[in-house]
Amino acid sequence: MDESFKNLPTSHLLGSVPAVINEEKEKSSTSYEAPGANMQIFPPTNGGDRGRGYQTLGSSTEGFEQQPANNWKGVFSISSYIQYFNVDTDIVLNRLLSSLYPIGGDFLSNIDANPDLYGLIWISTTLVFVLASLGNCATYLIQKHTDKGTSWSFNVSYMNVAAGSIYGYAAVVPLAFYFLLQYVGSNPSLVRFWCMWGYSLFIFVPASFLLLIPVEFLRWIIIITTGAASAGFVASNLKSSIEGGDLTILMVAAFVLQFALAVFIKVWFFP
Repeated sequence: MDESFKNLPTSHLLGSVPAVINEEKEKSSTSYEAPGANMQIFPPTNGGDRGRGYQTLGSSTEGFEQQPANNWKGVFSISSYIQYFNVDTDIVLNRLLSSLYPIGGDFLSNIDANPDLYGLIWISTTLVFVLASLGNCATYLIQKHTDKGTSWSFNVSYMNVAAGSIYGYAAVVPLAFYFLLQYVGSNPSLVRFWCMWGYSLFIFVPASFLLLIPVEFLRWIIIITTGAASAGFVASNLKSSIEGGDLTILMVAAFVLQFALAVFIKVWFFP
């Protein structure tokens, strides 16, 4: 191309005027700052808090602390009792072994975070069937050992007596001590008491098998040892739950009741 065409003036051509930039406008647009967000919370207006209006996020929020969740949804709701069966096999085994030590006294403190009713129901039901079956078996062995000429018959009433005595004892006795301790100013937990008394019955399950030995003197030694161990377990743990005051009479009563249950088992089911 000829060099003369390159030097032609271009001011009369469209689009040849350069764009004018308003520097002040650009500065003002770039220096604009968005106002800071002021987050606010609106607490519920309950009771005496009516008319307080909203509060900023950094302001004091006394009186509006989150309340702990309550899992109790009514007596007839199954979901209310799920929390008392939230145990696995290892936990149950550890508690069963702990119930065999009569002088530990730390069972209630160990189950404080998670008391269960699984042990109460499972151990009581197991003991009912064990007493009913082994009681009949013991009478059969005694009869065959002493009088082989007479016929033996299964005693169905053992099941009724076992169910009434074991279930009644496991439910009523802890409830009675719960109300007694509340009356004297202590602050016991009914679920913890049911849990402790339920596991205290476990020692009678293996002892029932030993009571099949057809030697009366040895039977009494077994039941006295078992009753003393179970009663000591209950009394020592009950002592740890008493807050202030000397309530030895209650511990003695718990010991006597537990030992009386052992004697009742021997006399009625293994005569």
